Amino acid sequence: VSDPYQPQEAIKRRIAELVLEHRGLDSMIEAISREGGFDELQLRRLKKRKLQIKDAMVVLQMQLVPDIQA
Repeated sequence: VSDPYQPQEAIKRRIAELVLEHRGLDSMIEAISREGGFDELQLRRLKKRKLQIKDAMVVLQMQLVPDIQA
């Protein structure tokens, strides 16, 4: 018998991993922005990755919310 909560726990773990990666990118972006002569392309790529992570977190969080029957 499979545990009905296991998929939800896996989703929650993945969200937690993404949150950590998002925070790490945020810190990296801030540090790169503070230093002079930073690589604009690298900064744009980091910001794009940060947005992708945010979108992935939203999709996963929506999977945790039960559908409401109309």
